[in-house]
Formats: sequence, C-alpha cells, structure tokens
Amino acid sequence: MAKHDKSPELKEKISILPTTPGVYMYFDSEGTVIYVGKAKNLKRRVSSYFNRTHDSLRTNLLVRAIVDMKYIVVPTEQDALNLESSMIKAYQPRYNVLLKDDKTYPWIVVTNEPFPRVFMTRQQIKDGSKYYGPYTDAAVARTTLELIRELYPIRSCRHLITPEYVAKGKGRLCLDYHLKRCTGPCVGKVPQEEYAKYIDRIKCILRGDTSELLAHLRGEMERLAAELRFEEAQELKMQYLTVERYQSKSVIVSPTVEDVDVFGIDDEEGSDDVFINYMHVRRGAVVRSVTLDYKRRLDETRAEMLAYAMNEIATSLSVEYDEVVAAEVPDVEMPSVKFTIPQRGDKAKLLEVSRRNARQHRLDIINTREKRNPEARTDRILERMKQDFRLSELPRHIECFDNSNIQGTNPVASCVVFRDAKPYKKDYRHFNIKTVVGPDDFASMKEVLTRRYTRLVEEGRELPQLIVVDGGKGQLSAAVEALDEMGLRGTIAVVGIAKRLEEIYFPGDSIPLYIDKNSESLKVVQHLRDEAHRFGITHHRNRRSKTQAVSALDSIKGVGEKTRVALLTHFKSLKRLKEADLDAIAEVVGPAKASIVYNAIHEG
Repeated sequence: MAKHDKSPELKEKISILPTTPGVYMYFDSEGTVIYVGKAKNLKRRVSSYFNRTHDSLRTNLLVRAIVDMKYIVVPTEQDALNLESSMIKAYQPRYNVLLKDDKTYPWIVVTNEPFPRVFMTRQQIKDGSKYYGPYTDAAVARTTLELIRELYPIRSCRHLITPEYVAKGKGRLCLDYHLKRCTGPCVGKVPQEEYAKYIDRIKCILRGDTSELLAHLRGEMERLAAELRFEEAQELKMQYLTVERYQSKSVIVSPTVEDVDVFGIDDEEGSDDVFINYMHVRRGAVVRSVTLDYKRRLDETRAEMLAYAMNEIATSLSVEYDEVVAAEVPDVEMPSVKFTIPQRGDKAKLLEVSRRNARQHRLDIINTREKRNPEARTDRILERMKQDFRLSELPRHIECFDNSNIQGTNPVASCVVFRDAKPYKKDYRHFNIKTVVGPDDFASMKEVLTRRYTRLVEEGRELPQLIVVDGGKGQLSAAVEALDEMGLRGTIAVVGIAKRLEEIYFPGDSIPLYIDKNSESLKVVQHLRDEAHRFGITHHRNRRSKTQAVSALDSIKGVGEKTRVALLTHFKSLKRLKEADLDAIAEVVGPAKASIVYNAIHEG
C-alpha cells in the first residue's frame, strides 16, 4: 500500500477481500461510482491497483480518486462479466470502457396466435411469440417482411382471431383480401392447418434456412406438375424465384463454413477508439452483422475489449455462442465456447472480412466527422505524425529537402514546405550548390540546410517543427551535423527517408521505423518527397537547358553578351529558341542579329 496512501478503513476492506470471482465498485469523495470492474480473484485484482505506481496516467488518476469500494461475489467469471456489463450501463462510470452506440435493434416477431401475425418490433414480450433477429439494419428487416408478404397471404390486422371469433361471424373481409394479400382467416376462408403451413415456411426464411425452403418448393412444384396442376405449380414457381432472388443478396462466405460467430477488431495504435465487428455465419452466409464502437478509459487490452463485446452481443442480440472465430481469446473463461484463432483457410478469410468491416466503420465515422468539421482531419493527421515521428508538438510546418545532380552536372537542391499537411508553394525554394565540388550528396545536404536555416534565423522567421531529408543514414547525419553547428538540434526535429519510403531513420538510431503503408503519416511523407523530387528535377532541367543554350550561343560569331541575355530571358531555353521562327527572334534582337542566330542554330 506504499505507493497509494489510503484511509485505514479502505485498507482494511481490501485486506479481507475474498479470493472468489466478483465485481467491485470504486467510489470518489462524493459517493459517485467512478469505476466498475470484474475479477476472477477479487483480492488479487483489487490489491493490484494500490500496491504499485501504474504506467498509465489515467489509472493513477483513478486510484488517486478512490475513497471507498464495494464488491459483489458471483459464482463464475462469466457471471462477473455479465454483472459488470449491466452495472456499467446503469452507473456510466467515468473511468470505464464506454460503449458509444447502445441502441435497441428491431426484431421480426411471429405471434403466438391461432392465426399468427408477422411484423417488426423493438420490444420483446414474453407471451410465447417467436422473435427473429435482431436486425442491425432496419432496412433489411423491412425487405425481409416485404419478401414474406409477397410470398404468403398472411393477415396484417390486429384482431385476435380464434375459432370462436370466426364462428360468431364478427370478422369482416378487408381490402387486403380483395387484393389477394390475405386469405381471410377472420371469416373462415382458410383452414388453420393451411395457414400454419405459410407460417412454417416464413419461419424457414427468418431462420435463414432458405435452402430448405427452396428444396421444399421445388419438390411441391414437381409434384403439382406431375399431377397436371400447372396453375398451382406456376404459383409455386414464382415463389421459388422470389426466394432465390432474396438468397442471392446474402453475403456468401464459404460453403465449407457452417454456423460460427466472428469477432473482428480494429484497434488503431494511439487511439482510444476500438471498433469490434460481429458477424454470424449460417450455412456459409453472413446473416447478421453489427459493429460496436467502444472508447477505452484505462488502456484495456484487446482480450478485455473482446470480452466486453461478446457479452454485449450475447445480451442485446440473444446470442448463444458455440464456436467463436477471433484473433485471440477473451480474458474471461467461457468453458462452453470453442474458440478458433485461424491462421489460414476460409475462417481466416472470414475473420479478415470482419476486421475490414470494423475498419470501414471507423473510416465512416471519421469521414462523417470530418465532413462536418474539415479541420478535424488535419488535426488527426498531424496528431498521427506527431506520434509516428516522436515529436513534442504537432508538425504544422514541415520542410523537405532533395538533391539533384543528374550525371554529376549542375548540382541543385530543392526545399518544399508543407503547412497543416498541405503544400505551401509560396515558400518553396531552389538552391544551386556552391561550395561542393563533384556529386557529393552528403556535403550538398549540409550546405543547403546551413544556408536555409542561417537565413531564417537571421531574418527572425518561423522555423519548422520537422525537417525531412530524402535519403537514409548518410543524408540524415549530414543534416544533423548542420543543425548541430547552428545550435538548432534541440529546436527542430529531423528524420531521413530511405528510397523505398517505408523506412524512416531517426538521429542516433541505426534501426529504421517501418510505417504502415496505409498510414496517413506515410502518405504525407510520400507527398513531401514527391514534391521535393519534382521541384528539384524541374529546376535541374531548367539549369541544364540554360547551360546548353548559353554554350550554343557562345559559339555564334557576332552574338555578344547582351544578345545572349535577351534571347535567354525571352525564350528561357535552347529548345524554345529553336522552335521560334525568324520573325519571333527578330522581335527580340532585331532582323540582323536574328538572321545570324537563326541560321546558326539550324545548321545541319
């Protein structure tokens, strides 16, 4: 207890805790529940909060705020998970994992009546009715109901239709009967046994057993056709085709996968948001999918997050697990569940589909948020870059340098500037290498950085938060040497990018960092490097072109310095000068000089 000094009363409570499974609650000075947790061993788990200093700042803040605690003993760890989940929803403690989307999903119910009704509802009543779902997308539930009503003429009225009700003649045929959308059970137009056959087939559809229903319809069709009852056979054929169309809209995963529950996790490093996708696969088709959005509060592990998600799905969707496919096993013992962690094959592909769904859900939320607030995207990218490049502040101002000395001639360098992760072309700069003889990239990099930042400091202008140099350890060392000599090493962060782009080098670290190819940090760096390369190559070509033009004009008798300068200023390059006609050249230097120049550059 040395690390966190607490009251004698709280210490005593902790010392006598049982070693059984249970749920514990922490209270602050105002008597508010600030955390609810589960434990396989209450004494060991609760004591671990108070006998050491934690790596997580938030955990230390939680422990500092704890004034009192209570606990509830339960028979198993699974029971502890269930109780913890319900208590978190009841108390909404500030330090607990937060389920962001806790909504009620619709079900399709087949009522417990002599002539059952089928409709969509968000409430379950324990009256013997059969509920199917829930449907995470209400549009899917409505589409399923439309299919059922297209196939089978069942009633939509709310009357309690019993044999006594029909015998008393209280029913009255409605419009649905005349439109052939109901068979009129209210007035005895259809026997209860025949109506029950419709309901059995409807239950097949709602269970996802469309293959069984199709087989049944095909068999009935063939029987009616053999008995020459072609009109009835044609009616069943239309039903068969409708069910077949409906089945084709299901997501078929693999014919080798039977009934499994899949949990894919998208857990982005550096983010408190965790997205967990749940898919139920029946006979190779995804018949249910939902993504849960959690927010971490105390650096919970993926195994803990998976346990929360499994409990939430089991509770809210009335799921009983048999086989669960996931990337890891939850941190709660579930003896009745078989866990599969696939490395290859159809189940591994299925797990990847689930993970991609979780990832897409994250992107959808981010895109929606950024559409409403465009600045949020910039801040998110800069925050990601701050983490990836180990910066102390957001890199709102980045500069990237690239050398160009094709075939060892006309060595130049480029500096491109990004502000808020976007090109700021107004501040782009070219450098002609002055002090370096020959193609020496390292010395050229040092010269350019020295010239650039000596000038910025002298003029009192803003320095970047991050410098990116195109190259590996050699170029990075030259950049670091330049910054050291200017006394800017601790002011500006610098990294080097190897040619393959995935490798990021840091000063003093020989092992590069490999950034995820899909990372937005890497995309910004790629854009920086491409811009620096493009800008440098353009300047290099212009210099070579001018050098060639000067060389070509120097050899023309009768053309002096003044004429050469006028022609290069106007035409920019030898290529453009050659493409110009005599009159265009005469407009710049006069007819006599134009004739000399024109004939000289077109000789041969």
